Amino acid sequence: METIRCLILGSGPAGYTAAIYAGRAGLSPVVYEGLQPGGQLTTTTEIENFPGYPEGIDGNQMMDELRQQAERFGAEIRSAIAVKADLSQAPYVITFDDGASVQCHTLIIATGATAKYLGLADEEKYRGQGVSACATCDGFFYRKKVVAVVGGGDTACEEATYLAGLATKVYLIVRKPYLRASKAMQERVFSNPKIEVLFETNTVGLFGADGVEGAHLVYKKGTPEEKLHDIAIDGFFLAIGHKPNSDMFKPWVKTDETGYILTEGQTPRTGVPGVFAAGDVADPLYRQAITAAGSGCKAAIEAERYLSENGL
Repeated sequence: METIRCLILGSGPAGYTAAIYAGRAGLSPVVYEGLQPGGQLTTTTEIENFPGYPEGIDGNQMMDELRQQAERFGAEIRSAIAVKADLSQAPYVITFDDGASVQCHTLIIATGATAKYLGLADEEKYRGQGVSACATCDGFFYRKKVVAVVGGGDTACEEATYLAGLATKVYLIVRKPYLRASKAMQERVFSNPKIEVLFETNTVGLFGADGVEGAHLVYKKGTPEEKLHDIAIDGFFLAIGHKPNSDMFKPWVKTDETGYILTEGQTPRTGVPGVFAAGDVADPLYRQAITAAGSGCKAAIEAERYLSENGL
């Protein structure tokens, strides 16, 4: 079986940054691109908040440049999806969807998190054209426009409040007759004149010629009071949570109740020697490209130290 000194799972900002650092440290890292080559940023058209790009940059282009930088320092990039992990003893064994298995002395888990969507065909149709799962990433494009946020928890209320600082109006579309968010977050929403909460409302579709222009809503779905109505909006934000891609590692690493990998203090260490977590798979709070990149850097430095200390 092939033995790899530093194996990186995931090719978002965390995975590629880890590969750049590990490559420069002479670790000959191998990166498996995984489910979404380039990570979540490839679903974003324009990135304006990553330092060093004063004019902004296309998400796919930025990830392509990160990939090239990793390859320049000797990273080998492979396209397969990890389906099974055995972290019971070192070297650790990872099996991929093409049937191949490799063993590694250090493992950097940078598998990311997947935003939850409602499952409407229109979400796919308008992705990057008015549909977003990240207000802090894309909110800037909706200055002085009308937007809708779907969700009733803390994240949804936080995103609605953030967007209210940019947009002229924010609809908060909530399935239930109440908000699940903390009292403090609820108060911020209810006291903001720009936010209108639509309780007991489901989104059943989106419409628009060159991007989102409105949403088809249904009030009290499945009851005698059911009513269909449309709202005019320029942007549609999902805030119903993310699912960290951590399931296969759960027998060995600690996770929170949602599945985010818990790391030790300020480090990317997972508690399993030589196994580190970086990026959104271990970050329920910030979920930004820049924070993911920073954690990828930390993971590679830790991997290099571990290999050196253990004579590997």
